[in-house]
Amino acid sequence: MIGCTKLLCGTATIADLMRHDAGQKAHLLAFSTANRPIVVWNTTQRCNLACAHCYLDAQDRASREELTTAEGEALVDDVAAMKCPVLLFSGGEPLMRPDVFDLGRRAIAQGVRAVLSSNGTLVTPEMAARIADVGFSYVGVSIDGTAATHDELRRKKGALEAALTGIKNCLAAGVKAGIRFTLNRRNAADLDAVLDLVESHGVPRFCLYHLVYAGRGREMVADDLEPAETRRVIEHLLDRTKDWHRRGIETEVLTTDNHADGILIEQRVAAEAPNRLADVRELLERHGGCSAGTKMANIDAKGNVHPCQFWSHVSLGNVRQRPFSAIWTDETHSLLAMLRSKGEHLKGPRCSLCQYRAVCGGCRIRAEVVHGDTWADDPACFLTEEEIRKT
Repeated sequence: MIGCTKLLCGTATIADLMRHDAGQKAHLLAFSTANRPIVVWNTTQRCNLACAHCYLDAQDRASREELTTAEGEALVDDVAAMKCPVLLFSGGEPLMRPDVFDLGRRAIAQGVRAVLSSNGTLVTPEMAARIADVGFSYVGVSIDGTAATHDELRRKKGALEAALTGIKNCLAAGVKAGIRFTLNRRNAADLDAVLDLVESHGVPRFCLYHLVYAGRGREMVADDLEPAETRRVIEHLLDRTKDWHRRGIETEVLTTDNHADGILIEQRVAAEAPNRLADVRELLERHGGCSAGTKMANIDAKGNVHPCQFWSHVSLGNVRQRPFSAIWTDETHSLLAMLRSKGEHLKGPRCSLCQYRAVCGGCRIRAEVVHGDTWADDPACFLTEEEIRKT
């Protein structure tokens, strides 16, 4: 995850990071060198929507194979014992899991920051009050365009209005909420309208997700933007980020799933604030690019452990057989070892030779889907040949 506001506008520094590594700065998790992952737990595959690009292929039906409450409690305890900084309760729709509040409370009681990933449509004022009472520190809600676009992608009329109401209810209950926007050809023209919504509603966080070809997202490869188009969108988002900062709007802007965004920011800082360039480069190096298998872990509803939420086709083990902590620290798993090797296994003519591979590494899932090779070039990279090769 690339902290656009922090990097571009200078609100994150190496000095801040050093204090965070001593346990004082929770908002700098992305730049921490700690080896304990943020854990995304897909608590249920059940969802009341059927989004076109859902990486989990979630549907509105329950499964008896999902972890029980007792198994979930054991997982939470293990994650807490590892001192993982964040446990993200996701789905499907996590609010459709009856024990999600008890599990969240259990995590928070042991010092784990618990957050929710929701479609927002079930967040009534009463639900928002419960979220606040438990102590969830953040609720991320997906909004992918204006009403026509969002409702089409969510495959449900009225989904946008319900999601916006859910965000308003969270904010009214004192719960920090943010908007997630998954960029693709169907909604790129709506980005400014969504950013206007963020500003007019005082939403404190906006994160742009690049499309990853996982789950139903595999059916949307043709709906991804061309790399040059993506670059123009990100350049525009950075312009909006600077404008918000200049006007004193404190909304934090982030992007995720394409670490070339960080390189664009570095280039801008080099041109506009060269005195901060060394700080930005060190922060990007500490972030280390793609976090799959390193700073990011995923556990699906059935207890299978994955390098990240987009690697659902590869299981590293199951928490019913071994604790998550044992699976995650098992260096004998070849995929984990390769993901942690910081680019040693990259084979594509662009990624393998790129001067930025230590701060990027590309998306291995996109490479696998498009090229049939996990270690090939990321087809979504928008850097030019000159940028890649320049020394």
